[in-house]
Amino acid sequence: MCASCGCGGEEMEIEMEGGAPEGLFLLRPPHRHPHGHGDGHGHGHGHGHGDGHDGTSARTVTIEQAILAKNDALAARNRQVFATAELAVFNLLSAPGAGKTSLLEALIARVKGRVPLAVIEGDQETERDAERIRAHGVPAIQVNTASGCHLDAEMVAKAAARLELRPRSLLLVENVGNLVCPALFDLGERAKIVLASVTEGEDKPLKYPHVFRAASVLVLTKTDLLPHLDFDRAALLANARRINPALRVFELSCRDGTGLAEFTDWLLREAEMRAGGMS
Repeated sequence: MCASCGCGGEEMEIEMEGGAPEGLFLLRPPHRHPHGHGDGHGHGHGHGHGDGHDGTSARTVTIEQAILAKNDALAARNRQVFATAELAVFNLLSAPGAGKTSLLEALIARVKGRVPLAVIEGDQETERDAERIRAHGVPAIQVNTASGCHLDAEMVAKAAARLELRPRSLLLVENVGNLVCPALFDLGERAKIVLASVTEGEDKPLKYPHVFRAASVLVLTKTDLLPHLDFDRAALLANARRINPALRVFELSCRDGTGLAEFTDWLLREAEMRAGGMS
């Protein structure tokens, strides 16, 4: 997880560019001085490699637990803030290229004008996805994580505050393209929605079980390509439900529109449950 790969937690530094709501968050790891061994405090033993003999494994677990505990506390605060403001927040997760931004664009076309809508985009670099969303007239904040591989509750809280959301808004969060760390970090969302495309392989749920277990919904995307692929749809669904029997499944194509109406209706019904009714 992230404490091990070094991408986040309390040590990340945040910079902001621009004062407009569509400003860009830049997250940079702090500068670290190399640790030398010629400074008078040499070690009389070799460095361990996570076998627990030097306490490395115990320290790693403690750090990981502390990071997640802090995030969970912030996520709980987010959830309370979102509830008070009657915001319906959904967290979209997938591997890169599964179609998260395309799905958001398709949803905007169906939802815009029916409910207030805003988007938080997570990527390591560039504002490309936020620019795509803004082109549809929807406010979007881009959060760039640099070497980080996920959004966390603090990033989402700061981005949501800058969006100045109206009550009873629908807030969609596109997480960084990654099937590992985003599954572990609660953002205070109503639900996690995991996307898997028909081009990725039927064993994806077995390889990355945590994200399928954490999600409430699976969206199978790019179904218009099925006639051109050797993809076993039934096998993917069986693997997903082996991990999470309660997983709700939608199958859709943003290109030809198949399944979009059903998914949009579900999303708006869930948003009404969370926001206490939308006009």
